[in-house]
Amino acid sequence: MALQYKIISVTPFQQNCSLIWCDQSMEAAVVDPGGDVARIQSVIAATGVKLTKILLTHGHLDHVGGSAELARAAGVQIIGPQREDAFWIDALPEQCRMFGFPQVPVFQPDQWLEEGETVSVGQEVLEVLYTPGHTPGHIVFYSRSANLALVGDVLFAGSIGRTDFPRGNHQHLLDSIRLKLWPLGREVAFIAGHGPMSTFGEERDSNPFVADFPA
Repeated sequence: MALQYKIISVTPFQQNCSLIWCDQSMEAAVVDPGGDVARIQSVIAATGVKLTKILLTHGHLDHVGGSAELARAAGVQIIGPQREDAFWIDALPEQCRMFGFPQVPVFQPDQWLEEGETVSVGQEVLEVLYTPGHTPGHIVFYSRSANLALVGDVLFAGSIGRTDFPRGNHQHLLDSIRLKLWPLGREVAFIAGHGPMSTFGEERDSNPFVADFPA
């Protein structure tokens, strides 16, 4: 039994939407469907999995813009992020205008998530880590069995998330990375919200923002 995944680049921001699934049950979740819903649906169909839920790391447009459309089409629930990001989801019309995106429906998640809760995808279990800083309600999904984290915009290969948006906090972001992510282990691979995959160990060695021994 193993957690499988495919990364789907969506929106003009090239956001990494992830299709994850349990290879025993073939039940799947989509993490951060920011847009390009038809593309996401085509990957789901080609993979032969059954979509059972949508998971959100935070409320920014390029991560949630396709959520309502995909949830309605698939008849599934939207789960996450932490409720402090409600104001970002409520502001989707303003986010669309700000970034020149087509308008998308405002929605309310069916379930907010908190530190220590878990989400099941088939027989796989994702642990929820509360990781504020980039946004106040940001969360990370961690698969202990796959040694894989879906970190949204907290951490990138060689960089970290922006904190200049409303209610961003640079120190909270650094604390989220060092106190929540690093203890999971150097070998953990992560899918970031943008850019290539990396491991926590690689970032601890070389990421200029959060390395253990910055150059």
